[in-house]
Amino acid sequence: MVKIRLRRIGKKGQPSYRVVVTDARSPRDGRFIENIGSYDPMREPSFVEIDGPRALEWIGKGAQPSQAVTRLMEIAGVLPRREPAAASKAASRAQAGSN
Repeated sequence: MVKIRLRRIGKKGQPSYRVVVTDARSPRDGRFIENIGSYDPMREPSFVEIDGPRALEWIGKGAQPSQAVTRLMEIAGVLPRREPAAASKAASRAQAGSN
């Protein structure tokens, strides 16, 4: 299975990450297929850069993004933002109660 996940780079105490497409069996910082972006949480505000067309192409081929990468893709505007499950349940209950 192919995953889209974060690969840590940077010095001790100063993390930064690359968004990579990799085989799920590879170690976190091991071999990868393609580098599609970067994330620097130490900047203020944090820096997120993802190649949207390449990311969507890999997702179309069946690659599974990790939870962290999914959040970063939503921040970068590659994927549409999703509502939290609790908020959508509350909205549906309120709508059902008004009928």
